[in-house]
Amino acid sequence: MSNRVYFLSVLLLLLACKEEPIPIPPIPDPVIEEGVIAVYQTNADGSLVLALSPDSLPLVSPNDEGVQISVNPDLTYQKMEGYGAALTESSAYVLMEYLSESERSAILKELFSQEEGIGISYLRLTMGASDFSLSNYTYNDLGPGETDTDMQSFSLGKDRNYVIPVLQEILAIAPELSIMATPWTAPAWMKTNQRLLDGGRLTPAFYQAHARYFVRYLADMKAEGIPIQAITVQNEPLHQASYPSMNMSSSEQKSFIRDYLGPALEEAGVETKVIIYDHNWDDVAFPLDILSDPTAKNFVAGTSFHCYAGDVEAMSTVQQAHPDRGIYFTECSGGDWSPDFGANLAWNMDNLFVGATRNWAKTVLLWNLALDENNGPQNGGCTDCRGVITVNSGTGNITRNVEYALLGHSAQFVKPGACRIETEDTRSSGLSQVAFQNPDQSFALLAYNHLNRPLELEIKVKDNQVFRYELPAGTLVTFQWEL
Repeated sequence: MSNRVYFLSVLLLLLACKEEPIPIPPIPDPVIEEGVIAVYQTNADGSLVLALSPDSLPLVSPNDEGVQISVNPDLTYQKMEGYGAALTESSAYVLMEYLSESERSAILKELFSQEEGIGISYLRLTMGASDFSLSNYTYNDLGPGETDTDMQSFSLGKDRNYVIPVLQEILAIAPELSIMATPWTAPAWMKTNQRLLDGGRLTPAFYQAHARYFVRYLADMKAEGIPIQAITVQNEPLHQASYPSMNMSSSEQKSFIRDYLGPALEEAGVETKVIIYDHNWDDVAFPLDILSDPTAKNFVAGTSFHCYAGDVEAMSTVQQAHPDRGIYFTECSGGDWSPDFGANLAWNMDNLFVGATRNWAKTVLLWNLALDENNGPQNGGCTDCRGVITVNSGTGNITRNVEYALLGHSAQFVKPGACRIETEDTRSSGLSQVAFQNPDQSFALLAYNHLNRPLELEIKVKDNQVFRYELPAGTLVTFQWEL
C-alpha cells in the first residue's frame, strides 16, 4: 500500500471518531503522460475513498484474457451537462448555521472546485419550499381571496436568508456551474385547493400568471448573479403529498407549456431550457404525451426522471421515441434504509452513474447536498434521507457519505461537454462500466465490480494497445488517460 493510500485510509477512519472536522486533502491530479492510465479507487468498506494508485498503468499488447472492453471514441452518444445534487433550503441552512465562514468556504471548495475538490458541476434548486425547507412558502404568498396575476408582490423572500448567499459563494468558486430550478407547488391562490400542501391542481384561469411567475423568478435570480440554465415544470407531478406539492397531468402540463410558459419565456427573451415530467421511471406515457404535440415539443429541451419507482431503461424508451430531445436524471436520495457503504456503491453505479448515463442521461443529480445528523431540517416529507455530506449541528463535524465518493468518481473526471462513448455492455460479467471523452480530449472510464471475487479487466484504448487491471470485489474505480 502506498503512503498516500495508507494516509487516506487512516484519515477516513479518524473522521468517524474525531469531534472536530478534518478536511480530506485535495484529490491530486496525476501527471498524465500520453498513453499512461491513472487509477482512482473506492472500496466496499469505505476505507479507501478516491484513492489515487501510486502506480499508473502502461499500455501493453493485448492477450485477450479477462473481461474485454473496447473504448471507441468514434461512436458517441449524449453530451454530458454535469453531476451534482440539490441545494435545498435545508442544505443551505446547515451550511450557513453550523459552519464558520472559513469551514464553509473549505467544504464548498472541496465540493465544487475542479482544481482542489471533487468538481460538482450541476445544482438543482427548489423554487420555493419543498419537503426540505424551514417552512412552507412560495415567492408570491397572499392572503385569503387575494390574487396577483401581474406578479406585483413577487419576492425571492426567504431564499435571501440561506439559499442565495450560499449559491453566491459556490458560484465564486465554480462560475461555470449549471443550475436547474424546480417548483414543488404554485402559490396557493393559483391552486384548486387554495393550499401549498396536499396536491391540488393549477387553476386554468391562472396558467398565464404561473408562466409569469417562472419568468419573474428567472429574472430576479439573474439579477442576483445566479443564472438558471434549466427549469422543470413541476416536481413529481403525479405525487400528492402532505408537504408542498401540486398535481399536474400530462395534458395539463402540455397545455401549460404550449400555450403559456413557452410563449412567455420566448417573449421575455429567456433561453432557459424547459424540461418536462421530473418524476419516476415507471411512467413514460406522461413525457411521450407532451412530446407528441409538436407545438409543445418545440418549447421542450428534454425529459427528467427520478429513481423511486420503475426501471432506468425507461429513459431509453423516451429517447428512442424522441432522439432530438435530451434525457436528464434529476433526483435520487440515499438514506438510513440503506446504511451499507458497499451496497450503496453497487446500486448507485448500476442504476445511476452507469445505468442512467448508459440510458442517455445528460445529468446525474442526487437529492440534498447537505443535511444535519438528524437527516434534516425536514418539512413533512422523508425522515431518513441522507445528504451527500452530513454536518453535525453541535460540532460542525462533516461526514462525507457514500454519495460524496460517487460524485467524486464522476464529476471530477467527466467534465461538462464530455461525450459518452461506446463500450460493450459488460453487466453479464458482473461489471458496470461507462466511458467518456472530455472536451480536452482526455478520457474517463468508471467501473464497478459487483462480484465477490476480483475481475481481470483488459481495456482496449487504441489499435493493439490495452491496459490491464485487477478490479477487487465490490470496488469502484475511475480510469483517466490521454492518448
